[in-house]
Amino acid sequence: MARIIYSLAGQGAGHGSRSKEIITHLISRGHELKILSHNQGYDLLKKFFKVEKIFGLTFDYRHNKVRILPTVYKNTLCLPEARVSLQKILKLIKSFKPDLIITDFEPLSCIAANLKNIPLISIDNQHVLTDTVVQYPRQYKKDATLAKTVTKLMIFNTKINLTTSFFKAKVKNKKTFVFPPILRAEVLRAKSKQGDYVLVYVTSPMDNLEQLLQKINCKFICYGFNKDGKDENLIFKQPNKEQFFKDLANCRAVIASSGFTLIGEALYLGKPYLACPVQAQFEQIFNAYYIDKLGYGKYVIKLEQPAIENFLKNIAKYKQNLKKYPRQDNSEILKKVDQIVAAYS
Repeated sequence: MARIIYSLAGQGAGHGSRSKEIITHLISRGHELKILSHNQGYDLLKKFFKVEKIFGLTFDYRHNKVRILPTVYKNTLCLPEARVSLQKILKLIKSFKPDLIITDFEPLSCIAANLKNIPLISIDNQHVLTDTVVQYPRQYKKDATLAKTVTKLMIFNTKINLTTSFFKAKVKNKKTFVFPPILRAEVLRAKSKQGDYVLVYVTSPMDNLEQLLQKINCKFICYGFNKDGKDENLIFKQPNKEQFFKDLANCRAVIASSGFTLIGEALYLGKPYLACPVQAQFEQIFNAYYIDKLGYGKYVIKLEQPAIENFLKNIAKYKQNLKKYPRQDNSEILKKVDQIVAAYS
């Protein structure tokens, strides 16, 4: 059996959600794991496994936009913490003697793997940008170049990249393999129903969104507004993983930012998606573009009444298109993970 260090980024719930499925599978195969994460990833996984906390990069959001300078400033102040965490990983490598390191877009484990010459495997969705042939609006060429550069700087010298995508993507090298989104067991077991409401999820409170939604003849269940309660046609709920998934499985459609994990779950469940990406975060713009391109929903830069009403009028069309969405479980990527671990253990 193999000894594996599994390290994942902790910003947002997506890395932890998919890593839980891979980690559960590896443990079921008898492998010994040391798990490293931070923030939401740490909080999620510590409920199920023993997890070591390390430093991790975070983004500063306001009004559905990443604030670049505050983000850089905040992370720069934490560089001493990053150095301590890197030393922690290096000591773990010395004592644990891993056969390989798996990273889900966590850079410190990548640096450690390269310093100690440990085989490094990447499991993420970011390598779709760098390692496959993709399209995006021409006006975002500079943003795309920056996103690709950041991806290459964060995760480098990997042996194999297992990357996930909700659309078909042609790879550009022999070490990259593309798979469908990694889905939680709850999603794979779920029976999707169509309720009488639209699910709204925002990363941070947005100016006047409440007033805007109240003008629309539709019931909305809203997350990310930092409150509970009901106000006319709006029902507000605080973060709750189980309740959120129930609301997702039973909604008519989704209005949200365009994080990869939520998109993968919504499309699998057949939910049309109105994507308003977090600005200054190209990955989200890229995801939203492909939702629109494939006819699974609509991409808007800003949530406005005409755009929302137009989306609601076309839900039936988007649902029809979603019938062709290739729904798959996690078996393909888990099989590949088993092959890789066997090769390096």
